[in-house]
Amino acid sequence: MKVAILGAGAWGTALAISLSTRHRVVLWTKFPEHLSELITHRVNVSFFPDFQLPEALLLTSSLPEALEAVDLAILVVPMAGFRETLQSIAKTGIKVPIIWGCKGFESEAAKLPHQVVVEESIGGCPCGVISGPSFAQEVAQGLPTALTLASADTAFAREMASQLHSTKLRIYTSQDVIGVETGGAVKNVITIAAGISDGLGFGHNARAALITRGLMEITRLGLGLGGKMETFMGLAGVGDLILTCTGDLSRNRRVGLMLAAGRVLPEILNELGHVAEGVHTAQAVLHLSRKLNVSMPITESICNVLHDGLPARDAVEKLLSREPKAEIY
Repeated sequence: MKVAILGAGAWGTALAISLSTRHRVVLWTKFPEHLSELITHRVNVSFFPDFQLPEALLLTSSLPEALEAVDLAILVVPMAGFRETLQSIAKTGIKVPIIWGCKGFESEAAKLPHQVVVEESIGGCPCGVISGPSFAQEVAQGLPTALTLASADTAFAREMASQLHSTKLRIYTSQDVIGVETGGAVKNVITIAAGISDGLGFGHNARAALITRGLMEITRLGLGLGGKMETFMGLAGVGDLILTCTGDLSRNRRVGLMLAAGRVLPEILNELGHVAEGVHTAQAVLHLSRKLNVSMPITESICNVLHDGLPARDAVEKLLSREPKAEIY
């Protein structure tokens, strides 16, 4: 199978490295200067510097060239560039099935990726989302990873899962696109809270409480949007949440840790050099929660820290001191 990976950040590069072992893969970057770097060094110095690119991996900054005769395009651009990439695909006139690995909401209108896909129709080709607990570094290393591929087209999901599945990259299928997208988006916001808690030295008990209550927030919002309960108990829900809240490779957790240390947000984002989707997603999630009348106190507190100047310690202490109530969804 020939696969185009659209987006040469850490996750796109990791997928390209992994899939190159059994498929013909082309990795596309939007920026010619980035392409020059990839070709010259055969390493993604800017975003994924610790891994050599396989010799068989094709590289391009031409979208028509990337999409030529491919069986599948996997979009792994930041959510801020998702719509633009879909529009660029449409302009090529090339019809190709797509899967997206973007995690977040389109910030201005709080739209999930599948809603953007519907609005930017690219010819009625089958499509789906892939998500789950997956640090790019471990995928590139060939360490075992399990993901969920969701699509309204069951046959497409099964076929793509069969093609992409391996002993190192296990792919499960689902029809719950909304649930998979919501889990992948909102967990980034909860992870910032967990990072703040850890950075303040509040301990494992507090982190476990934030993860558990955070899962409830994800589930409440996801159900309100039309997702299914079982999705939030699976890889794209609790699995992804646990990984990002506890793993040191999580960019969103690092944001929380640095906020706890008193660093300011612009400085943090500049130092990361990568997109931390939770920062951009938090306001969209809060907007949706209010629209759906869903209680999301952790999300609200993180928005207060990120955008309203609330000190990180005050936010977490406020959460942990809330009035007791029944533990329900």
